[in-house]
Amino acid sequence: MLQKVAFQGERGAYSEAAAVEYFGPNIEPVPCESFEDIFERVTSGQVESGIIPVENSLAGSIHRNYDLLLRYNLSIVGEVQLRIAHQLMVLPGVKAEQIKRICSHPQGLAQCEGSITRHFPHVERVSAYDTAGSAKMLREEAMTNAAAIASRRAAEIYKMDIIHPDFEDNPENYTRFLIISREAIEPEGEAKTSIVYAMDNAPGALFKSMAVFALRDIDLTKIESRPLQGKRWQYFFYLDFIGSQHQSHCHNALNNLQETTSYLRVLGSYPRNV
Repeated sequence: MLQKVAFQGERGAYSEAAAVEYFGPNIEPVPCESFEDIFERVTSGQVESGIIPVENSLAGSIHRNYDLLLRYNLSIVGEVQLRIAHQLMVLPGVKAEQIKRICSHPQGLAQCEGSITRHFPHVERVSAYDTAGSAKMLREEAMTNAAAIASRRAAEIYKMDIIHPDFEDNPENYTRFLIISREAIEPEGEAKTSIVYAMDNAPGALFKSMAVFALRDIDLTKIESRPLQGKRWQYFFYLDFIGSQHQSHCHNALNNLQETTSYLRVLGSYPRNV
């Protein structure tokens, strides 16, 4: 039986491509309308795993998923980085001069703004709920005067012709995805650990929380703050570091951190994807 993996968006979404990159082609991708739907399906056991984007190299963090990681009692078991290569596609036979509108997710349109202006200065830009959804819309509505910006995988699924490959303005466009599951793992080899914690608002509190890692030469790769609901101007801190919670120096750092925080949760240790 194929492993079921939930992702947000239509078939052909970049999240689906990232799932295939991580698990290989022998999975059953399960499209979800929302990120919360992914967490619900994993929690209920409808799927074995979910994949969520948490950070884009150009647009920054996806805060909604950080909030959901805190809300649900799931574990991070893996990560994957995917290059976001936007393709401009049309129905077979449609010519560039026929294009009157270009459809995509607002972020896809923004990341191709320069290319659109250069090649199609007078077309209408149409926002869609999803990059792959824009390709699906062209196919279902037989739109012969429009193009979509979506992934190469979407072009294959919806049988579209790519007329401008790698249409994005900046090729250094990568998204980091996390794999979530009901069960935690103990990774082998080089690992990364994600945690979330909160502290009382006191002088030096954030410095002290960082010091427990610095004193043990533990490399911090990311820190993100999110508002602590119900407590004005107080925050949760999401932190990633190199190492596993099962290694003694990391375990000791977390024990030390526990002494200086009002809340601490390990979201998961997992193999590092460089």
